[in-house]
Amino acid sequence: MRRTIVIGDVHGCANEFEALLLALKLKRKDRILQVGDLINRGPESHRTIKLAKKYDVRCILGNHEIRLLDAKQKNCPEKLKSTDLETFNQLTKADWKFLAKLPPYIYKPKRKTVIVHAGFLPKPAWHKQDIITMTQIRYIDADGTMAATDTSSETTSWADYWKGDPFVVYGHNARSDVFKRPGSIGIDTGCVYGGHLTAYILEDQSIVQIPAKSKYA
Repeated sequence: MRRTIVIGDVHGCANEFEALLLALKLKRKDRILQVGDLINRGPESHRTIKLAKKYDVRCILGNHEIRLLDAKQKNCPEKLKSTDLETFNQLTKADWKFLAKLPPYIYKPKRKTVIVHAGFLPKPAWHKQDIITMTQIRYIDADGTMAATDTSSETTSWADYWKGDPFVVYGHNARSDVFKRPGSIGIDTGCVYGGHLTAYILEDQSIVQIPAKSKYA
């Protein structure tokens, strides 16, 4: 069976990324996708990009890629915080070219599934929403707008509002385990914080995980 495999936030954890790719026992026809935040915060962003290329992983934009690309475009790396600057200085010309071509989402119409970094508001239509929402949303206020944090009793996960057309596979909001809802699944399980790196297989809805070798952030 040809598999469609979606990998969560890697954040430069190259050892765990490679271990997961090996644990998946990949076959030639498998398709590998990644939810964004491939780089930054962890130790080996350059190597994670090399692995993505080696295994033909289709990655999408996360908020960390956007932040670094913005600093590169504006030529103002001095405005980055120290952990971002470490990544900025690590990336090669080929790495920047790779990042600049990343799409905001990947849609699989046959499975009515979209892979995005963070998620969506209940409306407007998902494909009409802006890149800030797609890469940064975690919570929604009582009025249905994006909230910065979950500190208010009136905020809740955007996924609790999502009805599942299409089904959404996403990352961004690190949790100790996958976050399942009828219309979505969150697969950022905090590898860079000492958690796990997670892969979700669309065809059979199975999970494959690798524990972090260290707490990097």
